[in-house]
Amino acid sequence: MEREKFGSRLGFILISAGCAIGLGNVWRFPYITGKYGGAAFVLIYLVFLLILGLPIMVAEFAVGRASQKSAALSFDVLEPKGTKWHLYKYGAIAGNYLLMMFYTTIAGWMILYFVKMAGGRFTGLNSEQVSGVFQDMLGEPLLMTAFMVLVVLLCFAVCSKGLQKGVEKITKGMMVCLLVLMIVLAVRSVLLPGGKEGLRFYLYPDFSKVAEAGIGEVVYAAMGQAFFTLSIGIGALAIFGSYIGPERALTGEAINICVLDTSVALMAGLIIFPACFAYQVQPDSGPSLIFITLPNVFNAMAGGRLWGTLFFLFMTFAALSTVIAVFENIISFTMDLKGCSRKKAVLTNLFGVLLLSMPCVLGYNILSFVTPLGEGSTILDLEDFIVSNNLLPLGSLVYLLFCTSKLGWGYDHFLKEANTGEGVRFPKGVAVYVKYILPLIILFIFVMGYYTKFFAA
Repeated sequence: MEREKFGSRLGFILISAGCAIGLGNVWRFPYITGKYGGAAFVLIYLVFLLILGLPIMVAEFAVGRASQKSAALSFDVLEPKGTKWHLYKYGAIAGNYLLMMFYTTIAGWMILYFVKMAGGRFTGLNSEQVSGVFQDMLGEPLLMTAFMVLVVLLCFAVCSKGLQKGVEKITKGMMVCLLVLMIVLAVRSVLLPGGKEGLRFYLYPDFSKVAEAGIGEVVYAAMGQAFFTLSIGIGALAIFGSYIGPERALTGEAINICVLDTSVALMAGLIIFPACFAYQVQPDSGPSLIFITLPNVFNAMAGGRLWGTLFFLFMTFAALSTVIAVFENIISFTMDLKGCSRKKAVLTNLFGVLLLSMPCVLGYNILSFVTPLGEGSTILDLEDFIVSNNLLPLGSLVYLLFCTSKLGWGYDHFLKEANTGEGVRFPKGVAVYVKYILPLIILFIFVMGYYTKFFAA
């Protein structure tokens, strides 16, 4: 059966960016940027995005395009005879399913909050009552299940229509809407009375904050954000490599995706910081920023119900674009391994993902007594920890070593594939860096992830 292809280069870039652009861009990036010195942190982050994230993304794309398979079979196709690289398929498959075990729930929250904001549910509420809305939602398993099911059905329905007519067409539309909504919201936020102070805090390089936090901590935070923002290491991007034709060199395409991903993260800060400063609200990190802090800001804002509705529509697009991209990967696993049709792969996975998503939904209510990572932790925290702190860094290491080691696919094969076609070429002269230094940086991030989770004060 002939491999499906994207209808356009723009489709590939927007869909790959949609996979990379997730909720971490919105609730994590602005917060750590503010915490570690604004524009000073952004500069350090951009350096690490270039030297850390980019080479691994190119490696994933190259493995996908050369094999014309998803991560379920790509190593089988390319590995030297007698080697065991193909065993990582289980890590990649597990990573995609685990990511969807909690991401479908969070995407459901976004749609629910879009409905609540559009319906005026927050109008007239004080900050305690706004917080209460979020807590009440977590305590309603049926409501959360209904919206999780809605997300799964919607996104699998898109994938069932095929790559060009479903995934590409819908994701292109969503991503264009997402970018337009972000620009509109950012302009509105920047023009708020008092918003200039937030802009100064966010964009003015403050190297004293870098020194205050400690250069080591700031560098690690920048490394971590550059690494985790692109969803690299579990083959989520490799699948799109298998859909690219040989016309374009892969480094230039990866750069475009990094630029889009970073632009969204930066614009999220332009929305959040001026608004928080204008209304003297502390910009928190994590779910509290999205579901408690920002609804309070919109409540205080003239026309806040409209702006809040647009914000949660943008958040819904950001979440659904990631879910659709990963579902496409999961469907490809099934098609590659079982040789079945797209429709059958969709039906099989539809029930599987619904079932696997339930522990996360119930972890906030019926199963709230389960605290796998210590007091106050949830099932979602455990699922996120397994993906973010284990499968992403270790999977990235596998892709990198596979593409640079003589025991794997090899650097020459990787370079040839990466540089096939028009556009920016992967520099041959960085061999020592990608073979020896970059793997050590990834191991450092992996170890530090455990240290900060379990041992740091």
